[in-house]
Amino acid sequence: MEKVALLVRVSTDKQDYQRQIVELTQYCSKVGWEVAETFANKVSGAKKNEDREEIQSMIEYIKGNSIRRVVCLEISRLGRNTLEALKIIQTLNENGVSLYVKNYNLETLTEDGKVNPIASLICTILLEIASMERLTIKERMESGRKQYIEKCRREGIKMGRPATYRKSEESYKEQYQKEISLLRKGISLSNVSKITGTSINTLRKVKSLFG
Repeated sequence: MEKVALLVRVSTDKQDYQRQIVELTQYCSKVGWEVAETFANKVSGAKKNEDREEIQSMIEYIKGNSIRRVVCLEISRLGRNTLEALKIIQTLNENGVSLYVKNYNLETLTEDGKVNPIASLICTILLEIASMERLTIKERMESGRKQYIEKCRREGIKMGRPATYRKSEESYKEQYQKEISLLRKGISLSNVSKITGTSINTLRKVKSLFG
């Protein structure tokens, strides 16, 4: 039975990648692939590969464990930055590892280990579409925010949280359990931010409460 690695990702702490893992694991079992390792993270897909722990760990793992296929659910799981995502595919190809994209049934390498030009073209197009969608959503959100601010200004509505608002320590403790654990181990703010995707300012607040 061929051993494969799974690659999953979600963009925010509020999302859960368990659905991706379950769906991919079930599919691999169906086609006769054994899931040797899963690489997952909650991190913005716009980040560089060097800042994504799961990508660095995956590359090291496939080099030392005879993995010849990495499986992901959607091409956007590689990242929303087209260039960075294509770098991942190139690195896999250079190590004789095919990326299999389940929802499009795409393999980046052919059965004899050569680069699949059609799959490469489709992946590039899909990544560009994902990048354009991200930009469009960002522009719409910014436009909506500006319209809301202008409406509040015209109607004399004060924006922002009430002056009495304070997030409870218990809420911080529950939401940032991983961050607290890493900080207590002496890991720097910048490294914890890279691992978890949490902003430096938020980590400073967490450290002041629980460090």
